[in-house]
Amino acid sequence: MKPVYSLFFPLFLLWILFFTHSVHAQYWWNASREPAGLAPDPTTTPEAIIQVYGARTFSWRGYFGIHTWIAVKPTQAKNYTVYEVIGWLQRRKLSVVSIHQNAPDRYWYGNLPEVLLEKRGNGVDAMIKKIDQAARTYPYSNSYTIWPGPNSNTFIAWISRAIPELQLDLPPTAIGKDYLSPWFFSRAPSGSGYQFSLFGLVGILVSPIEGFELNFLGLTFGFDLDPLAIKLPLIGRKNFSPLAS
Repeated sequence: MKPVYSLFFPLFLLWILFFTHSVHAQYWWNASREPAGLAPDPTTTPEAIIQVYGARTFSWRGYFGIHTWIAVKPTQAKNYTVYEVIGWLQRRKLSVVSIHQNAPDRYWYGNLPEVLLEKRGNGVDAMIKKIDQAARTYPYSNSYTIWPGPNSNTFIAWISRAIPELQLDLPPTAIGKDYLSPWFFSRAPSGSGYQFSLFGLVGILVSPIEGFELNFLGLTFGFDLDPLAIKLPLIGRKNFSPLAS
């Protein structure tokens, strides 16, 4: 019986990890877009803030990947500016890049966002200016493809490469972050280290921020040593270090 257990036990663990991620939205028109209470109140927080958010995508796609966006608030500003790519804008022959003032931490059509990165205080205003410049020079502003990209995660990776001081480690569920067309070699999405990617379908990445990643058909497998973690498709990043947040 041992061979049977050795086969099904890993599959059982994978099933448990997979279904720890629930996608809550039933219909897009009644799915919550309310703030989640994760962002500091801009009216009582004078310092500059950058936050990168990720939330499981709508419907069945949420089991595979997340939608990511960046929210910024310069020093003394009373509102957040949100930078993201919205695919349906392409249907209207508009740029898919959306830059708007809104609550930065809204549910993504019923799915609770999480903060992937936060920067505050000194030096953040300078990074905010770079974010705005990078967003406005995004090379795929008139193109959107859910898989393998370019999509919303391609956009955030583009900004992150332009601003390596962010030190953003996008999770493996950010499908599209490795899309590079028409290039094959580039900096890793964190802006630190390098990667090879063939249209976001097959690739390899080595970086002191992201660790080591293999990309196959847009799915990421990898590990990180600092802090110790593994990276898996569907599941995302699983930390083993007690110090990891």
